[in-house]
Parts: sequence; structure tokens; C-alpha cells
Amino acid sequence: MLVAGERITHVGDSETAIPAGVRTIEAPCVVPGLINAHVHLEMSGEAQTTSVFVLTTPTQRALACAENARKTISSGVTTVRDLGSTENLAIDVRDAVAAGRIPGPTVLAAGRAVCMTGGHGWFVGREADGELDVRVAVREQRRDGADCIKFIATGGVLTKGAVPGIEQLDEDELRSGIAEAHKHGMRCAAHAIGAGGIRNALRAGIDSIEHGHLVDDEGIALFLEHDTYLVPTLAAIRCIVEGGENAGMPDFVLRKARDIAEHAATNLKKALAAGVKFAGGSDAGTPFNAHDAYAYELELMQSMLGMSARQALRTATVAGADLLGIDRGTLGVGHVADLLLLRSEIESDARPYRTPIAVVKAGALVGALAHAAA
Repeated sequence: MLVAGERITHVGDSETAIPAGVRTIEAPCVVPGLINAHVHLEMSGEAQTTSVFVLTTPTQRALACAENARKTISSGVTTVRDLGSTENLAIDVRDAVAAGRIPGPTVLAAGRAVCMTGGHGWFVGREADGELDVRVAVREQRRDGADCIKFIATGGVLTKGAVPGIEQLDEDELRSGIAEAHKHGMRCAAHAIGAGGIRNALRAGIDSIEHGHLVDDEGIALFLEHDTYLVPTLAAIRCIVEGGENAGMPDFVLRKARDIAEHAATNLKKALAAGVKFAGGSDAGTPFNAHDAYAYELELMQSMLGMSARQALRTATVAGADLLGIDRGTLGVGHVADLLLLRSEIESDARPYRTPIAVVKAGALVGALAHAAA
């Protein structure tokens, strides 16, 4: 494979002459740079999420955003979609990366998530009630430079008092906000764990459902009818459950995560078998869910959902690019050279994703891990 500038110029056999003076890197396996369609750069896997925003300053969180962006690109994730940050921090990090001031992946940012008053994530979101207020909230995020919009359709795990199975923004509110975003060419994601909220968001025209762990048969049918993506964030729940009682999390977080974990794999496998489209996203930044550990999400796609190695890779590349509407995720002549160089093949083992030899973003070598071969 030859790369010139930002793009791939040749893919073929090893007999092809390599131009003089060209830097060469050998790797047993080369795949597209990974796409994580659900991250929170402002969070770093702390046990108590709410305390991050109570006990730190915006400046401290901005520094965390930049550090997490660096960790992300070094691990082989070349594109992320940040689905909720305060103070426009993810938007500012996006611009700093694009300008070359700090290392990081290509960032698409949603700004503040739109939630009901007192709803899931209220301490970091833009609280809105009623169709008009939701529409105004969307316009505010667009004004501030957001690429996409995130809505909160159900309760969640990390907010005290928010029940994952209970609906929050209703169908009419969601429909109003989505219509406003779509009018401006912005794609929309909905945090939706419970079955009712999933159905509301799908009927309202959402572009992706985030989590979707309690999806039911009616919801699966709506996914297929609307050709909507599901981003399962498998690591988000698994990391909390694996952390257990002694990890320093509030009891309500562990209790809700365990309740969801009892049903998530069965429901998501059923949706996958029915033909629902999946895109990769880990919810990086949630408790013990590191930004440089997206490999774990790919491993869970295989162990929890029964995806093949190629299915998991496609979910974290081609499908992610399609969901985000970007020119990434494939390797061919003329394609953007976002590459992940691995030390062994991935067909029988997903662990090579954890220790890449090198990372290339838009044709530039941007990350080679300290433990990589010289």
C-alpha cells in the first residue's frame, strides 16, 4: 500500500516498485483507522461521574479533553463522535486538533446533550421542556458550533434518580428537535435504554439509538422500518459491572448497570439477528471505560453478540463512517489514509487491536506505541 499526502495511491502486490526515499513500515495486518461513534472526551473513566463536574474547573476538564484526545489517537481510533460535553469543550478540542495544535482523532461534537429538566445528564446537558424549547436548544448547539445533536430519551445509569426504563423527552419533543436539526443538515443521536424511549425516538426520526439495551420486538421492527443505526456501547455497562462493589462507584450506578446487563446481550443479539444495523461506540469516559481501550468494545462485539472478526471490524469502521456521514473507514485507491497497523491478523484473536504497531491519520504517522517494535 502506497500513501501520498492524505490519500492511498496504490494497493497491490509486493512486486510494485517503491519510490526512492519513501518511508516504509511493515505490518502483518493493516486495517482502517477505527471509529468510535460514542465518546465523552471530558470524562476519564472516573468511578463517580457527577463529581467530575462538581469538583473540577472548566480549565481542568479542557486539559482532560486534550489528554484523552491524545490517548485516543495513539490507540488507533482516528475518528470519534463526542456526544456531550460542557462549556463547548469537545467543540474546541475538535478545532484544535483540526488546526494541528494538539494531537487527536477527527472529532465530531454534539455540544451539550438536550434533556428534560432534571433528566439524565442534567448536570452537563441543556435542559429543555416542550417542543419549542427543545427546538431552541438545538439552535443553541448549532450556534455554538456543534456537528450533531444528542437527545436524552430515557433515564440512564449515571444520574441519580433517573430510571433507564422510563421515558424522558417525549415523542413530540424529540420530533420537534430532530426536525430542527435535520433542517440544518445535522444528524441526531438519542440516549435510549428503555423500550418505550427507544420507540419514541425511532418514530420521531432519530438517526441513531445509543445503548438500546432494553429494545423489544416492536422497537426492532421500527429499527428496520426506519433503517436506523444502533450503537450498543457494550463496554459501558460491562466495565461498571466488572468494577463491582469495591470500585468506589455509587450503589445506584452498580445496581442499575447490573439490572441492564441481565437483559442487554439477549436483546441486542436478537436485534442483530433481525438485521438491525450496528455501529461501533463504547461510551468512552464512563466509569473504568478508558479512551485508549476501544479494543475492548470490539472484543465484546464478538464475545457478547457473536459477531465475526470481520463483522466487528466493519461495525467499527465502515458502519461508523456511514452513520457519521464521513469519508472514512475503507482502504482503497483515492481513500483517506487513516490506517491502523497491527502485529498479527485479527480473524482468530481481537487482542492485536490493543497493541498496534503504528497509527496513520490522513497520511501522517501520528502514533507509535512505546511497546511497539522498533
